[in-house]
Amino acid sequence: MNRLLISLSVLSLTTCFATAQTTLPAGPDAPAPASQPTTAEAAGMLNDASYGIGFNIGKQLSSAPIKLNVDRIADGLRDASAGKEPAVAEAQIKAALEHLQKEAAAGAEIKARELGDTNVKAGDAYRAENGKKAGVTTTASGLQIETIKPGTGEAPKLADKVKVHYTGTLIDGTKFDSSVDRGEPITFPLGGVIKGWGEGLQLMKVGGKSRLVIPPTIGYGPGGSGPIPPNATLVFDVELISIEK
Repeated sequence: MNRLLISLSVLSLTTCFATAQTTLPAGPDAPAPASQPTTAEAAGMLNDASYGIGFNIGKQLSSAPIKLNVDRIADGLRDASAGKEPAVAEAQIKAALEHLQKEAAAGAEIKARELGDTNVKAGDAYRAENGKKAGVTTTASGLQIETIKPGTGEAPKLADKVKVHYTGTLIDGTKFDSSVDRGEPITFPLGGVIKGWGEGLQLMKVGGKSRLVIPPTIGYGPGGSGPIPPNATLVFDVELISIEK
């Protein structure tokens, strides 16, 4: 991880140097070239750039799940930049990095499990209250559906493709996806999405709009997906535009 951060910072700096040294053809209205910095100014800018690289690396490391020894990182930087042999054997470094990766993975798994447990409780409480609202129907699977606008067309079957507009949020209102925001509806096979969608859309008719509240058991479960955290209850506002057989 440290090598990657350093490499990215050095690459960024190299790119800046290359960009700064690019010379464009001078036209008749081209501005006069900027005056070159003095030796003292150049040294100051180099020092500032060097500090900036170190600061950015440190900022990224501060959010790492395992706190590393910054002094030893500096030792490694000094030795490598001076062309010295590593003070620690490569095999020992490799073993230490593998150990840290395992610790980080275990820590992330524990945090994900704790977050999943929290989300289960919060989702259960949310659905318990939502189920009391007038017009909300709770099915045997735990799916909750509220009709916002009744449809007048046909209801899709699981083997159909459907075209929909939708907005998906977490129970705290955080939006994680929206075809409405993108300005383009999406078409997909109903049997190829999460079970909550497959069940909910079959309860709608073309032209209708509904709100689906989907428990994690028929959503993305303990693994979550992208911006969707583990065991999250999901809220979808869906408009069923059409069915493709």
